[in-house]
Amino acid sequence: MKFTTLAILSIAAASSSAFGLNGGAKNLVRTATRSVGAFQKPTTLVQPIDIQGNRLPSVTSLNDASEALAVRGGASDKAAAPTKAGPDLGLMAYFALWYLGNYYYNITNKLALNAAGGSAGFPMLLSSLQLGIGALYGIFLWLAPDARTKPTITAKDIIKMLPVAFCFMGAHSASVFAMGMGAVSFAQIVKSSEPAFSAVLSQFVYKKPISKAKWLCLPIVIGGVILASVKELDFAWSALISACIANMFAAFKGNENKKLMDTPGLKDRMGSVGNQFALTSILGFLMSLPLVAVTEGSRFGEFVEAVKTTPAIWKNLVASGLWFYGYNECATLTLKKTGAVTQSVANTAKRVIVIVGVALVLGESLDPIKLLGCSIGIGGVLLYSVIDSLIAKKK
Repeated sequence: MKFTTLAILSIAAASSSAFGLNGGAKNLVRTATRSVGAFQKPTTLVQPIDIQGNRLPSVTSLNDASEALAVRGGASDKAAAPTKAGPDLGLMAYFALWYLGNYYYNITNKLALNAAGGSAGFPMLLSSLQLGIGALYGIFLWLAPDARTKPTITAKDIIKMLPVAFCFMGAHSASVFAMGMGAVSFAQIVKSSEPAFSAVLSQFVYKKPISKAKWLCLPIVIGGVILASVKELDFAWSALISACIANMFAAFKGNENKKLMDTPGLKDRMGSVGNQFALTSILGFLMSLPLVAVTEGSRFGEFVEAVKTTPAIWKNLVASGLWFYGYNECATLTLKKTGAVTQSVANTAKRVIVIVGVALVLGESLDPIKLLGCSIGIGGVLLYSVIDSLIAKKK
């Protein structure tokens, strides 16, 4: 896992270097590398003795010495007290790359879309190739020596993964369409209303009712999105509809993923969350190819010529594909190590950073009404995420 984490950090740094953005990412790599080496235990001890000065039998590790001291009765309670652990540098690196990756993914994705013709360009082809780049990186980690253990899944497991992979592909492709049709900040604001879609699906499709408190939070979310849309200079119905479709696929994916993880023995056969995301990316890419053929297949030659004459297309395409894979995997690793409330706060903070940061970089509108609607909507999302925990604590 350490090798995989460092590999993701290195790939992200390399993709940024093409745009002069590699300083922060390289620091993450150096910090993560130092954190791995800083806590390595010594392997041998010379002439160990107890606190009375009596020589102990030969030991080969710090753990052996501790056990020997305990047997001789020389270890006091004070000496045995665990030392205070330092900051979790690995978790901090995951958070940093998650935010950094999501931020740069949105920028490079929008630049690739604009270079390829914007709303009249090749959104489906670009979204499919982004998944393909991630799939190749996942395969590389399986083939590289000592990088990541291959999964041992069966054909039945793959069949059970198809609904999750299809929803993952649909959510990604629809998001790319939304960003191609309008402002990135607007697409992100609409996507923040995903809990509304998830609530409806959980209640009426998957028969998993949500609390009344959560239902009461949804008007706040929806009202914020509507308010943010009023003053959106780049408003387009196609962007709104595409972002809503992305929300629908994302909600289905969450519910289907829960069903998938309940399959007996699947987690053991999968091996790691990294393997799960790699397999999902591969299957999602393969399922996107028929859609590419139907929607933009007749224009593939035009796309190739555009790539030849406009290097910004393939440069930003490769960068966005690597950032997309890297930040998603790091987000999964981050959320695995934190609690539900931390996840909600982290997701909310990430979306605010992306909306404001990307709007500033790409020169998108930040009208006060839009920002107010954004704040209300995202605040409603945060409240939706933690309301049940807050109510439970008061009881």
